Amino acid sequence: MAISDIPILSMLRTRMHWHQERQRLLAENVANSDTPGFRPRDLAPLKLEGRSAVTLARTQVAHVGALGSGSPGGAAAFRAVARGHEVRPTGNAVNLEDQMLKVAANQMDHQAASALYARSLALLKTALGRK
Repeated sequence: MAISDIPILSMLRTRMHWHQERQRLLAENVANSDTPGFRPRDLAPLKLEGRSAVTLARTQVAHVGALGSGSPGGAAAFRAVARGHEVRPTGNAVNLEDQMLKVAANQMDHQAASALYARSLALLKTALGRK
C-alpha cells in the first residue's frame, strides 16, 4: 500500500491544500481592501466525502446531550450566524479586522494539520524501523 493510499494522510493532505487555497483568497481580500467595488471571497467549508462524523453517545441521564441533538448545550446552540457585508461608499465590502481574524484562524488550522501529518509519517517510519 502506498503512503498516498492511507486515508488519514489523504484527508490531512486535502485539508492542508484547502487551507493553502483559503489563505490565498484571504490574502487577495486584504490586498484589495481599498479597491472600489471589491467584495471579499472565501471558500466553502471543507467536507470530506465518504467519512462519517464522530458523535458523542449519551450514556447517563445526567450527561450533556449529544452534539446536534437540538437540546440546550448541543451544537444547535452554537451555530454561527452569517453577517452581511458592510459596504463603504466606494462599494468595497472588505473588513480588515474580520479578514485578519480569518487569516490567523486559518494559519493555526493549517499548522495543526501539518503537525498531525508530520507525526503520522514519523509514526509510520518508526513502525517500519526507519529513522
